Amino acid sequence: MVQQMSAPQSPAQQQPKVQLPRTSESETLKKIRHTASHVMAMAVQKLFPKAQVTIGPWIENGFYYDFDNPESFTEKDLKAIQKEMAKIINRKLPVIREEVSREEAERRIKAINEPYKLEILEDIKQEPITIYHLGDEWWDLCAGPHVENTSELNPKAIELESVAGAYWRGDETKAQLQRIYATAWETPEQLAEYKRRKEEALKRDHRKLGKELGLFVFSDDVGPGLPLWTPKGTILRSVLEDFLKQEQVNRGYQPVVTPHIGRVELFKISGHWQKYKDDLFPMMGEKEEEGFVLKAMNCPFHIQIYKSELRSYRELPFRLAEFGTVYRYEQSGELGGLTRVRGFTQDDAHLFVTPEQLDSEFLNVVDLILSVIKSLRLDQNFKARLSFRDPTSDKYIGSDDAWNKAENAIRRAVETLGMDHFEGIGEAAFYGPKLDFIVRDALDREWQLGTVQVDYNLPERFDLEYVAEDGTRKRPVMIHRAPFGSLERLIGILIEEYAGDFPLWLAPVQVRLLPVGDAQRDFAINVAAKMRAAGIRAEADKSNERLGKLIRNAEKEKIPVMAVVGAKEVEVNSLSIRTRAAGELGVMSVDDVLDKIKNAIANHDTF
Repeated sequence: MVQQMSAPQSPAQQQPKVQLPRTSESETLKKIRHTASHVMAMAVQKLFPKAQVTIGPWIENGFYYDFDNPESFTEKDLKAIQKEMAKIINRKLPVIREEVSREEAERRIKAINEPYKLEILEDIKQEPITIYHLGDEWWDLCAGPHVENTSELNPKAIELESVAGAYWRGDETKAQLQRIYATAWETPEQLAEYKRRKEEALKRDHRKLGKELGLFVFSDDVGPGLPLWTPKGTILRSVLEDFLKQEQVNRGYQPVVTPHIGRVELFKISGHWQKYKDDLFPMMGEKEEEGFVLKAMNCPFHIQIYKSELRSYRELPFRLAEFGTVYRYEQSGELGGLTRVRGFTQDDAHLFVTPEQLDSEFLNVVDLILSVIKSLRLDQNFKARLSFRDPTSDKYIGSDDAWNKAENAIRRAVETLGMDHFEGIGEAAFYGPKLDFIVRDALDREWQLGTVQVDYNLPERFDLEYVAEDGTRKRPVMIHRAPFGSLERLIGILIEEYAGDFPLWLAPVQVRLLPVGDAQRDFAINVAAKMRAAGIRAEADKSNERLGKLIRNAEKEKIPVMAVVGAKEVEVNSLSIRTRAAGELGVMSVDDVLDKIKNAIANHDTF
């Protein structure tokens, strides 16, 4: 009666054998992609003499070049450019590095009438100026590195992928350019694996699966970047929220709720207004002094709760947590499903601690984040990024002493834990350094999930105090943390990581009962109700479809557990169980099924 279903492959079985390093991880790929971008630009200018080149950097999985060309590049043009690239490569042209003076570089650029190169030249501060030639036919300003000869490129390991619009300097008031994206690898086998992963990524695209599984929708009438959560999607959000809320209660956090709007003055004190005014939604009110904006972050609000009364050292650590919805006016071209939206809910918390408590509290936060990553089955491949400030930049607030103390606290934590980590200079928030958790998914893509920040600056700006043991007033240190980052982005990542096949504890519908006929429908409905009363998200299929169709529908909707109900099952108060994780499990009593499912859910395990 029950059709056989093969179990899904484990993550280990799904791992591709061909390794695809990122450009930043491979000097060889860096040279290949840098040179391939020059070859592409040369090919474009051979085929389209009116095209002017701008910039052509490598990116993590390939490279791109921006062109100013009178006509739009077509798919046919890309094929012609790739064919011309192969010809250039096969000519085995030497790649020659030349050093020239600034005046000589300027003279040569003017001679070929390339105005964009003149602007690039102005931005180059070091001298001499370096130029790279492809044979004696084409050259560009470049710092390198490159291969020594085009013969070191494999035409069968290069592919032009797409054309997109891009503004010069990223400024929409400047010229509209055409950006050709491409990829280049050492071998054709790497290219084939890269293309396989791209195809798999399309299948896993959370926008596609989210719609198929009925989790969320977008509406033009509501506006871009503002997801609407369906009942199933809302259940998924709620399960994640409840999971983290319970973890936080166990660890001494206190829940709070804050408004969706706040005075402009609040964000001036924090510094967000000065730094991110253009990213906030427009002010409400006629005068800035009296105006309000939609909140873009929760920390200034939590600070006000802390500041509402004078705190004693006995109250610290003071841990406030909120699933707070914030709003940021992302540019329309930067929006992308759930991973880049205009309204999102952060699993935000702010800890107010004494300087002596900082190290232990920071380690406790890291432990929480690691626990979350493990529960979400994302702990197989992650690393920590120490997101520090760039000392040469003026975008940061606060003293050098405050920054040094904060960065040292983060460094001590990762060294104490022996975590695999690297430093990301320039990745800090404007008010403090961060420890970011970078997770690689099933397709070897990197996502930033949890983050924890040390902040000496906002307590100073808001004049926060506590009464120390000796009766003096002292300044607390703040820890900002978000294990999920945001619910929207996390769910988008999880949909793609699981390919929509959520583990049992997360699945919006955990069990579907499939009655073979009308005679078994009431039994199935009653068992589903009993399961729901026991905290299991169960439903009975009430359609009149044949069993085969009921099973196919449940599989399509990726229901973790299916329980077939026939005449025999009704007679002995049992269910014929099959799961997506393990296939057919046979007949079990209803009570046994309830106990096993409840236990699996409680332990975040499979049934």
